[in-house]
Amino acid sequence: MRLVHEFKKRLQRQLVIANAPLERLAERQVILQALAMAKANRARQKIQGLQEVEFCAFSQWGEDGIIDWLIEVLQDIPHSFIEFGVGDYRESNTRLLLQLRNWRGLILDGSADHIEDIQGQELYWRHELQAKRVFIDRDNINQLIENAGFSGDVGLLSVDIDGNDYWVWQAITVVNPAIVVCEYNAVFGDLHQLTVPYRSDFQRANAHHSLLYFGASLQAMIALGKAKGYAFVGTASNGCNAFFVRNDLSVLVTDKLDRVCAFPSAAREARDAEGCLMFIGGPARADLIKELPIVNLSRSQTGELVKLGHLGELYSEKWLAGLGAVL
Repeated sequence: MRLVHEFKKRLQRQLVIANAPLERLAERQVILQALAMAKANRARQKIQGLQEVEFCAFSQWGEDGIIDWLIEVLQDIPHSFIEFGVGDYRESNTRLLLQLRNWRGLILDGSADHIEDIQGQELYWRHELQAKRVFIDRDNINQLIENAGFSGDVGLLSVDIDGNDYWVWQAITVVNPAIVVCEYNAVFGDLHQLTVPYRSDFQRANAHHSLLYFGASLQAMIALGKAKGYAFVGTASNGCNAFFVRNDLSVLVTDKLDRVCAFPSAAREARDAEGCLMFIGGPARADLIKELPIVNLSRSQTGELVKLGHLGELYSEKWLAGLGAVL
């Protein structure tokens, strides 16, 4: 089996080398198109909400455009970022930032294959980027960041680990980001402060076959951001990532926003016990995990452990309608 694995890896490397010129050309075209869109966004004096400046180059959805716009508004912040849960880094919240603005970065992921892939990409020697393989928890995150040479003020922190996101962001004290991008679980709704219970070995795929049991609700992230000194400035329209700006800088952003909007997710990613997509949307997604334990942080700082299905209504009317709720 080991020989087969090594053969597959060598074959993959050969394919990567053979396709490198085409991949490089395609990536440059993406960056040039992103730059054109970024310049158009930067020229705008005011926007209705973050969704108006969205575009996707390397981010999963419209986060690239939002991040670039925020950085243009906050021009004096440090040129450094930290992102964890990056996969092979071909789809991420900071890849465009690295290549368009040449920032210094630290990326963390739990897969050795992903980190080896990243370290073999051209951008790894072209830019000041560190990629480290590690399974993150709330007890090791500060040491991991500090050991990589990051501390104090940084430009951006992106949190997306599909599990302990709330608990890990809560634990981070070694850096003071100007901007925080954090995934939330829209299936948990917009009415309660909810998160999965902390487990140092939490993995989304093992927690429940549906892949819907992970992370925290938007209200939980907003409350945590407020406690840590951050203003919530909106979400992407796909209902995946929330954006926060440190209080001492937030007025620069909010002065350019007509409103702060939050969006639900229309994604139908739920899987059945055999791993097949079920194409279930709306409140039916929550029904799949209604018997699983959730920490209700609305009750106290430590929270109350309840079953999701015992909380009653999870969604406001605007959330159900897919409209951007003004928070």
